[in-house]
Amino acid sequence: MTSLDVLAEGRGEYLKVDPDGFRDWVRENKSRALVPKLMSEKEAVEKLVSDGDYLWYECNYLQRGPASLIREMIRQKKKDLWVGAKFTWVTAALLVGGGCVSKLDVGFFLFGPTVEQAIREGRVTAYEYSNVVMTNRIMAGAMGLPFMPVRSFGGTDGFTHSGAKLINDPYTGEPITIVPALNPDVALIHVHQADVFGNARIFGTGISHQEAAMASKKVIVSTEEIIETDEIRRDPGRTTIPYYVVDAVVHAPFGAYPGEMQGHYTSDVPHVIEIVASTLRGLIPQYLDKYVYGVSSQAEMLDKLVGANRLKEIQGRATIKEGYRA
Repeated sequence: MTSLDVLAEGRGEYLKVDPDGFRDWVRENKSRALVPKLMSEKEAVEKLVSDGDYLWYECNYLQRGPASLIREMIRQKKKDLWVGAKFTWVTAALLVGGGCVSKLDVGFFLFGPTVEQAIREGRVTAYEYSNVVMTNRIMAGAMGLPFMPVRSFGGTDGFTHSGAKLINDPYTGEPITIVPALNPDVALIHVHQADVFGNARIFGTGISHQEAAMASKKVIVSTEEIIETDEIRRDPGRTTIPYYVVDAVVHAPFGAYPGEMQGHYTSDVPHVIEIVASTLRGLIPQYLDKYVYGVSSQAEMLDKLVGANRLKEIQGRATIKEGYRA
């Protein structure tokens, strides 16, 4: 057996994956029966997110992110999470400010004082990769691979503090970087439509929502609309995420608020300014008091703090909504 030459390796901690063990876990725990999985944000987070989990989410707090689920996790005071994602700016600040996070695998670093202070004080450790590297890691997990070769990242400071390695490519003899795969404990994904069994549709742009669903042990899908399974069967090519990888379906109209949801509503600009300012000025505790701890649910937040008129306004600015249903 020929050994593989490791030329350099990062010193950072990384999630250890066992591809065969993950497949065994899926076989034992994921049923392919058509079982209704509809539940509230509160029920889904209580049931499927545990302290100490490795958590992945798609996309982010301001663009088709699972914002209502993120707020519910903070409301339930989940702890010691290791969060992996690409666009982590606002969401990381909220989760760290809520005391939910001990480690961050990030692809985009712009945190502000809340996260920076937590890192300085040793309450949070952050490992910086890149957006494409984090995407490659979750892709490897979905493919059942232990790592993925990438043509970037080597020679950077991020490499030094990561779990990546530089090896000799056995085919060309040239150096190439490999990065460790990810099999998260739980993934949070917000979608346009889903049926009660978990067949989900996402329209428009995305990055790695399908890979995240296939790579993760547990998957919570929040959806703008619940549609009939007959509609899924009528046009199966539009199913982005299949039911058998989904563990919970949460009906969450405006679930990406204050971010945008393509075809449904634009972002709420004044609210976006408020959360960005909170992130940059260290005002996350005040934001959480208002939008998370001060209300009992997503529905109460929308009713009391946003209002029907504002929701109609951001809906009215969205792209024609019927286009993706034709």
